[in-house]
Amino acid sequence: MSKKKADADLAGITKKKIKTVEEVLAKVKRLADRVKQEPDVVRTLADLNLPHSCREVIDKDANAVLDEIESAILLVAASILQGDGFSYSLPSRSKNNQLYVPELDRIVLKDSISQRPFANTSSCRKAVITTRILQLVHELCTKRIHVTKRDLFYTDVKLFEDQGNSDAILDDLACMLGCTRSSLHVVASEKGVVVGRLTFREDGDFIDCGRMGVGGKAIPPNIDKVTEITSDAMFVLLVEKDAAFMRLAEDRFYNTYPCIIITAKGQPDVATRLFLKKLKSTLKIPVLALVDSDPYGLKILSVYMKGSMNMSYDSSNLTTPDIKWLGVRPSDLDRFNIPNQCRLPMTEEDVKTGRKLLEEEFVKANPLWVKELEIMVTTRVKAEIQALSSFGFQYLSQQYLPLKLQEGDWI
Repeated sequence: MSKKKADADLAGITKKKIKTVEEVLAKVKRLADRVKQEPDVVRTLADLNLPHSCREVIDKDANAVLDEIESAILLVAASILQGDGFSYSLPSRSKNNQLYVPELDRIVLKDSISQRPFANTSSCRKAVITTRILQLVHELCTKRIHVTKRDLFYTDVKLFEDQGNSDAILDDLACMLGCTRSSLHVVASEKGVVVGRLTFREDGDFIDCGRMGVGGKAIPPNIDKVTEITSDAMFVLLVEKDAAFMRLAEDRFYNTYPCIIITAKGQPDVATRLFLKKLKSTLKIPVLALVDSDPYGLKILSVYMKGSMNMSYDSSNLTTPDIKWLGVRPSDLDRFNIPNQCRLPMTEEDVKTGRKLLEEEFVKANPLWVKELEIMVTTRVKAEIQALSSFGFQYLSQQYLPLKLQEGDWI
């Protein structure tokens, strides 16, 4: 393609085609109307006749969690008195014990159980950490207070050694006790942020996300304290990276195109996933996603939609189905004539990750996702959202996104 023709093509897909705000939002409005008309029927595992028994958790209050902990310890004590030794029975969270359920469009945990005996060199330390965290969670629920995962780690650094150890066992315990991780009164530190056409109350305080500046409002770690959510937004724009979020916030994109903009600044944390689900279910508006054009961008999007392997036991509470992939998609690179110097060669690890994604059942269920991934793996080229800045710092907010919205170019 000659430079002259490329420039002409680029002009044809940008300024000449951007219409009025009402025309840009026409297809978004139709999508929003369809979402509002969707019935409030939530299918659960109990509604399906699956060949495998599966496990899901629910929100439990402090008293219910205390009962579960005390029952678990009584079972351990009874096992010791019967001469069977000190051991915990825990649901296995390994990949082999996970299942994608197309009817629910998410990953769930099967009901396989593993043992964690104290009298075994390979699991002795884990059994001790499990007991210690049970003790700490019991104390938190008794006192009705919340702490961060980092706080929990620092209560016994010598035993835990690394926060990854205490975090993993915290998930094991949530699964074992049949409750969500937030029910254990342990929350992650604030990571995600939100800005735009949204107001709510946080523990009684009124929050207006349209008056939070470029940095936005930190998504609270305890989502249960978020109440009275109101918005006149037409859609939620879910952004992978903080840099793109800041660009859109500074340009006040949400004032021109009424929306709520959210980012978890990379890999989604539990609070951001819970907050997104709460917005979607409360406001009944569509969610459009803006991620990098690489396998990891799609993996991040899939965590929001289908759940993560690590927390598949809580997928019913953490997943937001039917998020639309707005961009940046592999097919956009040629369509928007992204310069070669802004396109990055994929590493062998990138290609391997892309091919693994093509083997996932939830990807196979969406032919348009398969098509985009095949373009990526075949061309061995990736690009970040920031590649759009090669046309100007405000190209993302003033040209790319308006054009994508105008054409209804999402999958």
